[in-house]
Formats: sequence, C-alpha cells, structure tokens
Amino acid sequence: MAKKNPKNQAASNTIAVNRKARHDFFIEDRLEAGLVLEGWEVKSLRDGRAQLSESYVLLRNGEAWLFGAHVTPLPTASTHIHPDPSRTRKLLLQHSEINRLIGAVERKGYTLVPLSLYWKRGKAKLEIGLAKGKKEYDKRAVDKERDWQRERGRILKNA
Repeated sequence: MAKKNPKNQAASNTIAVNRKARHDFFIEDRLEAGLVLEGWEVKSLRDGRAQLSESYVLLRNGEAWLFGAHVTPLPTASTHIHPDPSRTRKLLLQHSEINRLIGAVERKGYTLVPLSLYWKRGKAKLEIGLAKGKKEYDKRAVDKERDWQRERGRILKNA
C-alpha cells in the first residue's frame, strides 16, 4: 500500500486561513484552541465554508470567544434549524492558558487574532495568535524586505 504524502494531507486539513492577520499584526505567540460547534457548522466546515477575515477573539468572564467568524450553512441543512452564520463561538482552552492570555491582553496591550482553522484528529481547531498591531511604516518595511528577497532570489538564480 502506498504511503500518503504528508504535504498533501496537511493542505487538506486546513479549512480557512486569515491572511490579513499576518499583514496587520506582528504575531508573538501561537495557541491551539478547540471550538464549541453545532452539527450544521461541522458539516459546513467539512465542506470548507468558513471565513476568518473579519473575526477576532475576546476574553470575557475567564472564557475565550470567537466573534465575526462566518460559517456559511449548507443548503441541505435541516429544516427545523435556523442557522446563524456569524454567531459567537466559545473557544476551549486550558485555564492556565486563559490566565496567561488575560495578562498579556490587559496589561501588555496585545490582541488575540485567529490565524487558521483546521482539522486535527477529526476535531476542528483554531490557531490563535497573540499579536501586536503594525503601524503603516512597519507594513511598508515588511513589503520592501519581501520584494528585496524576491529580487535577490531572481538575481542569484540567473547568476
């Protein structure tokens, strides 16, 4: 029996990626959190119908919540359920992790940004980034450095 390619399998495990987060923030630390989902949401996630572009994470009453994530319901959803695509979803984290995040957010001025949504052992997981906002000049510097690296690669390839 042929072995599965781990690169292809990793790509298929990804549901959604928040590309804008890496553009707008410096990501200092990453955490993995579980999600409390309803049945129709799991089916939609299996179909890849999720968006994290306008979502954010808030800490309230010692719990983490995902706001603004859009999960489009399937057209074949049950007739007795009225799905809310952008409902608030609870995140499952260890108590010690939540305490550390509360300290970073409230005292140090960090923010929590969802980075990616993926499958891990059949369960939906959300990668959260502890981030600091970028200023406009920081974004320009990062773009300039990326362009220079691309150009340098072309020069070295042709030389």
